[in-house]
Amino acid sequence: MADANSPVYEAHFVRTPFQLLGGMKWKKLVAFRVDGEGVLLGGAPARYERQLASVPWSDITAIVVWHQRTAGNGINHIGVQRNPGAPALPGMNSHLSRVQAKSVAPHVDYELFLASRPINFWRLDPQRLQTAVDAFAPGVPVLVYSQPHLS
Repeated sequence: MADANSPVYEAHFVRTPFQLLGGMKWKKLVAFRVDGEGVLLGGAPARYERQLASVPWSDITAIVVWHQRTAGNGINHIGVQRNPGAPALPGMNSHLSRVQAKSVAPHVDYELFLASRPINFWRLDPQRLQTAVDAFAPGVPVLVYSQPHLS
């Protein structure tokens, strides 16, 4: 856990029964973290360890918040845009092809889609995120993409 005066940004998943089913017991799981090393993308609570991805600042060109339209209100995501050729990351989207990803989020680059996590069961604090990125990687922008309205 980051101390209150540290620029480290860390968000935790709300505890759910999925943690118990996934063998993670009842510990706090980090959903998203920004620190001096880079960005940690947490895995889904039921598959946390297999989907956990650590991305060093040297691979990151931007942090991107984007929205996926769904039948309901949609889902916000956060991801890291990375340098071309950066190593593949584990994650819930890693099995999707370019065509499948394009049908789900046509406005998001495939590599960004693979390096993203839904903002579910945790809250994003944009101001604290920006403070952390400014402290550890001032040249890395934090971008917000919105999906174009489809008629």
